[in-house]
Amino acid sequence: MAIPESVRRTLTERLSARRRERWPQLAGVRVRFRAQFAYLDGELPDGEVIPLCRLTYRGSADTWGFAAYLAGKDGYENSVLPTGLFSGLPEHALDTACGLYLGDVSAWADLFALKRSPPTH
Repeated sequence: MAIPESVRRTLTERLSARRRERWPQLAGVRVRFRAQFAYLDGELPDGEVIPLCRLTYRGSADTWGFAAYLAGKDGYENSVLPTGLFSGLPEHALDTACGLYLGDVSAWADLFALKRSPPTH
């Protein structure tokens, strides 16, 4: 399922906003699209670009599958977010990948809290 252009724009804006509010170590977040996938790369201040993760569009701008980039295999592996789910908000995916690759897992604390929170009705 191809990602609609409006969802592509929204995703890019949301990830840029999250980068500004939580990940000052990054100069930017690049988003590349191919079929149902969005590939996220982090731009470091020195110009280096590091692969972070791949999101899979599931028909909603709020629910994306998550695959972490694994340098050892130079590819992506479907992975669980700290919420315990294989999919979630794109901001959660960015936080998870940045926590791993930038060495700051403090952002995961909020995601762990979501896992433990009882559902609200």
